[in-house]
Amino acid sequence: MKFEAYIARRVAASGQQSFSRLILRIAVVAVALSVAVMICANALIAGFKNEISSKIFGFWGHIHITDTDINRSLLEAYPIRKDQEFYPYLDTIRQVQYMVEENWFGQRVERVRRTKGGIRHIQVFAIKPGIIEAGKKGDKDIEGIILKGVGQDFDWEFMGQYIKRGRRLNMPDSAMSREILISQQTANRLQVDTGDSFIVHFVEKGEQLQRRFHVCGVYRTGLEEYDRKFALVDIRQIQRLLGWEEGQASGFEVFIDDIGDLETLTEYIYFEQLPTDLYAESIRDKMPEIFDWLDLQDINEVVILGLMVIVAIINMVTALMILILERTNMIGILKALGSANWSIRKIFLYYAAYIVALGLFWGNLIGIGLCLLQDRFEFIRLSEENYYLSTAPIALHFWPIFLLNLGTLAITLLFLVIPSYLVTRISPVKAIRFK
Repeated sequence: MKFEAYIARRVAASGQQSFSRLILRIAVVAVALSVAVMICANALIAGFKNEISSKIFGFWGHIHITDTDINRSLLEAYPIRKDQEFYPYLDTIRQVQYMVEENWFGQRVERVRRTKGGIRHIQVFAIKPGIIEAGKKGDKDIEGIILKGVGQDFDWEFMGQYIKRGRRLNMPDSAMSREILISQQTANRLQVDTGDSFIVHFVEKGEQLQRRFHVCGVYRTGLEEYDRKFALVDIRQIQRLLGWEEGQASGFEVFIDDIGDLETLTEYIYFEQLPTDLYAESIRDKMPEIFDWLDLQDINEVVILGLMVIVAIINMVTALMILILERTNMIGILKALGSANWSIRKIFLYYAAYIVALGLFWGNLIGIGLCLLQDRFEFIRLSEENYYLSTAPIALHFWPIFLLNLGTLAITLLFLVIPSYLVTRISPVKAIRFK
């Protein structure tokens, strides 16, 4: 064992009986609380972003394939044919190779990469806005609703988990279904429930059209903006309202395996799979305001992490200075015996590392424990109208926690090098006399 580490252990053991014990315990508590807050903040923000993103992607898919002539709005109704070469073959694509440019010693080098996953599913959709009369008799309000037409290829894995009452759409091959899956908000506004029916009014080419739909189920995703506006119906209803043929749709929704491949697979589909009259666009590009808002959460995380690290540093600097002043006599003796200033400084840095490591241990125990409790019991509730979620989500991952611990230890010790300079200002003769 190194001389400095051995002395640091002896100081730590004897320090339990000294007057500085309370200060050192406060330093351990400060580091522990800082680490616990950082772990909780990281897990909450990561969970929040994951849950919101998965809801949006689950509702709309990751990539939209539409006609090149339309505006990039979700509500444009411009028909394209379903009998495309890529449909439904596209969902058989697994990993995709692509080229990336990297800077190696000042030179640009192209390297071949592979996506983490591929394309999981592709399905058709069609959109048609309508009008409903909501409220009590004699006091009705006219409100808009958007019908999203889906076909038999619709993947119910996402929507199925959010159906609160009733069932999903039944779409037989032989006949067009008149069933509708509405949100809890729409059900409340219309004062209807499963088994009831209501009329939706449409305007198409100057004509007023009406369609009666039977409520087969009620869903609630928590995406209040979408729940308020959208309902699911048989795509053949939208085709008839728009005067389209059965083989036409507004576009295709594509679902991928890994969100990290979104931009790569969007470009691959557009340049390698689509004819020239079709366009592929990711939902992130189609609805940038939501994802910009989610990206802002990263700034909040950085601010929280920065403040917690500063708290830990301030407390450790205070504790280290008190420890040095308390051990003035020991420092004088070590200098008289020939120890170098840097060697003595390392003793206190080793001791500080021990204190920080102890704080990290308890901080991880508290932080991870709180996250696991929240994930299991969901005791922190949120306003679903404001946050799109009813409970605070948790996403614990090994590498972020490991890097938080490593970064806290390294940054704190780096800043402690400065106050350890106080050792060099202590005179051996005066220090030995000091008691």
